[in-house]
Amino acid sequence: MTALPDWMRPPRAEGWFAEDLDRLPEAPRHTELIDGALVFMMSPQRSWHGRLVTALTTTLMEQASDGFDIEREMTIRLDARNRPEPDLLVTTKPFDPDRTWYAPEDVQLVVEVVSPESAHRDRTVKLRKYAEAGIQHYWRVEEQDGAPVVHVYELDEPTGVYAPAGIFRQILERPVPFKIKIDLSRLVPNRKS
Repeated sequence: MTALPDWMRPPRAEGWFAEDLDRLPEAPRHTELIDGALVFMMSPQRSWHGRLVTALTTTLMEQASDGFDIEREMTIRLDARNRPEPDLLVTTKPFDPDRTWYAPEDVQLVVEVVSPESAHRDRTVKLRKYAEAGIQHYWRVEEQDGAPVVHVYELDEPTGVYAPAGIFRQILERPVPFKIKIDLSRLVPNRKS
């Protein structure tokens, strides 16, 4: 067994904090902080996932109203010990080339595209944490027979939890956070060889 590199050792007895992520240049790309633990994307990303995230990002950028911006793979500092990195987010903050994270109040929509290694976190842990942070809208995208299926949630203010707002196949149409209409069948070619 080889020794852990120094950068993988928590800087204090209490473990990792959100600000520590900015001091880890050696960490793999897509490193998240969940409950004070570093979470790495260790398995190779499937082509389906990458193409879907790219197509969805482009489509949302084309439809975004003034005052909204789309970011891909940027962390959200939920609190001192949580800084997850969604696949994409919709924000009201203007572009800042030096930004490394967003505050929850600046995020209107979070989108997670489920992969086998992230399924549990995307379906349960992040669903709860984004709601607790007050993020208004959450989309979880699953793959079904090569096609995207989008599970849409809206924050129920009195309870502070997400309420299901629909499951979309083929066409996704939403009035929030801005008017959105997406032909899901066109996001990723549905061919298997």
